[in-house]
Amino acid sequence: MASTFHGLETARRSLFTTQSALNTTGHNIANANTAGYSRQVVNMTASRPIEAVGYSKSVAAGQLGTGVEASSITRIREKFLDNQFRNEYKSQGNFSVQLDTLSKLEGIVNEPSDTGMRTVISNFWNAWSDLSKNPENADGRKVVMEQTMAMVDAFNYTAKQLGDLKADLTENVEINMNTVNSLTTSIAQLNGEIRRVEGLGDNANDLRDQRDLLTDQLSGLVNVKVEEQATGYSITMGGVQLVQGSTNTALDMAAITSAFESGDLNSGAIYGTIHSRDHFVEGYIGELDRMVQTMAYGEFEITLPKGSVLPEGTVLNGVTYSGATRTLTEDTTVTVNGLNGLHQLGYSLADGEGGLPFFTDASGGTTGLTAGNITLNPAIVANSNLIATSMRVTMNADGTETVINGNNSLAVLFSQMRDVRFDFDSGTDKNMNTVDAYFRSVVGQLGVQAAEATRMQTNQQIIVEQVDSRRQSVSGVSLDEEMSNMIRFQHAYNAAARNMTMIDEILDKVINGMGRVGL
Repeated sequence: MASTFHGLETARRSLFTTQSALNTTGHNIANANTAGYSRQVVNMTASRPIEAVGYSKSVAAGQLGTGVEASSITRIREKFLDNQFRNEYKSQGNFSVQLDTLSKLEGIVNEPSDTGMRTVISNFWNAWSDLSKNPENADGRKVVMEQTMAMVDAFNYTAKQLGDLKADLTENVEINMNTVNSLTTSIAQLNGEIRRVEGLGDNANDLRDQRDLLTDQLSGLVNVKVEEQATGYSITMGGVQLVQGSTNTALDMAAITSAFESGDLNSGAIYGTIHSRDHFVEGYIGELDRMVQTMAYGEFEITLPKGSVLPEGTVLNGVTYSGATRTLTEDTTVTVNGLNGLHQLGYSLADGEGGLPFFTDASGGTTGLTAGNITLNPAIVANSNLIATSMRVTMNADGTETVINGNNSLAVLFSQMRDVRFDFDSGTDKNMNTVDAYFRSVVGQLGVQAAEATRMQTNQQIIVEQVDSRRQSVSGVSLDEEMSNMIRFQHAYNAAARNMTMIDEILDKVINGMGRVGL
């Protein structure tokens, strides 16, 4: 037969279990807005029944229930959705960085606009056109000099901005690398703590939520594969082990670079940063340098007018012009090496002085020019009369030569360079284009890349939000649902309390009322 206090024990278990459910509901409500929190539930099971005296089988009639027990408190989490979120989140991190980099590149290039590179290049050609109308005009020479300096300053400044952006991206890689190391250290520590807590038979729900949140953040930085083992999460990046149990492997820049080159690092914000730096920024630095080098000494064909007198020793198309052959007897089409080569075919206002290289670096050198170091020849900056405009000289009786200053042959050729097609490929494949058209193609390429990055980032963000919404529908806290549960468990608690009161009254009658008849 049942114990005298059997009913009290049943009511007690109901009170304690229902109270656990109410406390868990309160915990859910308190963490409704906590990032990474998973809804928790109390798993209730009927406690082991008492068999009636004389029966030896638990399935025999006469069993007396002993109430309810809270067998465990578990969090609601779906591993498949976690893995799907991390796989999509790493791509979003990649495309977000690429879009941000391309947006900054668009700001640096600043085209189309009235103040961008195309404007200063156009002003350069226009200055030569104006000078060709009056080659002896000092103001015209000053304008050419100033517009040239404005153009090379624009190249220098743009190159500096691109260099600064490249340095910023490198610094961001280091910052994100340190964040990865911090996250893997925390995840490894949580692995150890979770293993200790669950080794005692409890569920480390909140610690698991913290670990999953850190893993989600890690997946936005690098591509990760997460496997749950007896020692906790095992996290790898391609073939690189980041976390194993309570041990993590710290990354350095050499390891990041090696993983990027080998393909172990193939997504996430760090991959996007390195890809943006090496592909986009470095690519446009190369395009700008190629443009500068082509203007300075890239090959193009031009027709020199009849009567032009070439400087002594000039070599064009393999022919050396010397003595009487210096004077062209007919219009001659030749291949010239850039604006430097063209400028050296003419004469400045200084009698007998051939043209100097038009573009140099700060030290006066003409090789290895880049957008960052190109400048107008310092000698021309000091004396604008050294700008060559004439291609005619007269011979004096003493054998000297006098430049015909009023001749504008070279200035006219310079003014026509706006429409001349340069070879922008120094290799065997010709890439003939005008300077303006080449720059427009670079700007157009940047626009297409930015538009594509915007499309990919937008699409990826939508996918991430959809997956996260599905995950939240499973694991997130619904305040309406929790309030319903609170009312349900509150009624259950009140009923259990009333049941205990009823049992107490029965026992009071048995203990204090029985055996007192007739007294």
